[in-house]
Amino acid sequence: MKVLHATKVQGIGGAEQHLLVLLPALRERGIDARFLSLDAGGDAERFHRALDARNIPWRRLTCGHDASPLLTAAITRVVRAEQPDLLHTHMVHADVHGSAAAHLLRVPFISTRHNDDRYLLGPFRHVDRLFMRGARRIIAISEAVRAFHVRAGLPASKLVTVRYGLDEAPTTPSELTPEQAGIAAEVPLVLAIGRLIEQKDHGTLLSAFAQVHEHHPEARLCILGWGELETQTRERVRELGLEQSVLLPGRVEPSAWLRRADIFAHSSRWEGFGIVLLEAMLAGLPIVSTSVSAVPEIVVDGETGILTDAGDAPALAAGISRLIEESSLASALGGAGRRRALAEFSVARMADQTAEVYRQALDP
Repeated sequence: MKVLHATKVQGIGGAEQHLLVLLPALRERGIDARFLSLDAGGDAERFHRALDARNIPWRRLTCGHDASPLLTAAITRVVRAEQPDLLHTHMVHADVHGSAAAHLLRVPFISTRHNDDRYLLGPFRHVDRLFMRGARRIIAISEAVRAFHVRAGLPASKLVTVRYGLDEAPTTPSELTPEQAGIAAEVPLVLAIGRLIEQKDHGTLLSAFAQVHEHHPEARLCILGWGELETQTRERVRELGLEQSVLLPGRVEPSAWLRRADIFAHSSRWEGFGIVLLEAMLAGLPIVSTSVSAVPEIVVDGETGILTDAGDAPALAAGISRLIEESSLASALGGAGRRRALAEFSVARMADQTAEVYRQALDP
């Protein structure tokens, strides 16, 4: 079975991390999984290098920010040349252009939904339903995402949940380590990983950490990520007087930071899955997170972490402070999180379930 995956690439976010794990696992199962990169610039080369390191065959097309019949035509040419048994699209650009190409060539296709994006509850939901009409199956990465897309109008009979899987925390060396960044060995380090965008709500996290800092001035917060709100985020750090306590290194591989951190903080307002939560759990970190979307499917409140309402800075601060002050609780939550990640979110389970979806899609 030959399956061509496609998505728009600007760097390595959650969907791209997922593909870097899924594609090799599918190939190990005898599926000729290949990749079509809709290259939108940014840090796409980092993802392409990662594909090469995993021996994943791939092609590249330049992708702009808007819908374009030229991109549909280019994808159609690639699909015609590759002759896959199945086209598997990820994210909106690949969904729109890929589904059109699949329709023109009569190639079966499926889509994976990686998030509960709010725009799909607006007028665009009608466009989405149109392009997904021909999909054989639609994979949702969590029960929360599946329920959201049923609410947005996609047929429940086509939607199947296959959660992300991960077997180990990231191992790629960090370009900048906590030690190099001046983090002393004895200070509590709170880590967050995520793009600097509205969804991740780092503004609430910074407000919470300002409250933590009042009682624990030695604590440090590091947010690994990049995005359109970087300037605004840095300004907020200055407004709160946290320049000496908050680090914003930008695009940095997280391995060394996950090993060094004491607490993982996650402040998203919505979250399709949150693969960074699995990374933190595999690193044995206790988690303080907002209880939104799929997060309660991953983090068990009081067992592997502490969950709070979205936008509630005092509650987030209280959770972080509690784990700083109660090291035995932090250790217990972190250990339970690692055990849960290994037991419930394996790569093998994800790959086997995905392969079964492929078989169902090709034998409807």
